[in-house]
Amino acid sequence: MVAALNKLPTIGRKSAWRLALHLMERPESEVRHLADTIASVRRKITRCSVCFNYSEQEVCAVCSSPSRDRSVICVVEKPTDVFTIESAGRYRGLYHVLGGLLSPLNGITAEKLQFAQLMDRLRIGETAEIIIGLGGSGDAETTSLYIARVLKDKNVRVTRFARGLPAGLELEHVDQLTLTQALTERINVCVL
Repeated sequence: MVAALNKLPTIGRKSAWRLALHLMERPESEVRHLADTIASVRRKITRCSVCFNYSEQEVCAVCSSPSRDRSVICVVEKPTDVFTIESAGRYRGLYHVLGGLLSPLNGITAEKLQFAQLMDRLRIGETAEIIIGLGGSGDAETTSLYIARVLKDKNVRVTRFARGLPAGLELEHVDQLTLTQALTERINVCVL
């Protein structure tokens, strides 16, 4: 049980031991309910046929919602990125989950990700803007540049998340890369 729990992300050996011991101390019915719930969710959840986010239906709630802005697609690496953006409650467009990042050194090419499906969505003609919602790693930068190049001659605006200083953080605690990006991508101050 410890070895199986240790395979979960962010669960180290000590945490796996604590979880295993906790589960051993719970009533069998509670542990069985947890196991059944995990198995049930795994059977019921699939990928949306449009955006590749997790969904209980063929088309997810975001893609099927008439209240979403169909002119904007935010391209993200994985489903957890969709959940993170949605929890902010500000974005009202659609999503496209790539299923990873380009990594030529690791053999991950555009053909192994959901790029062709993104291009298919653009052919429909509803999309006016693609927001690149990827992280700041080297592979994320490579993927962002690839998307920008592929879409350069398309009739679509390509933007990406602003980067810079986190709110409430003192400058002395900011790493050099973040500070450099904040200086490079500075914006005008608006006075009301």
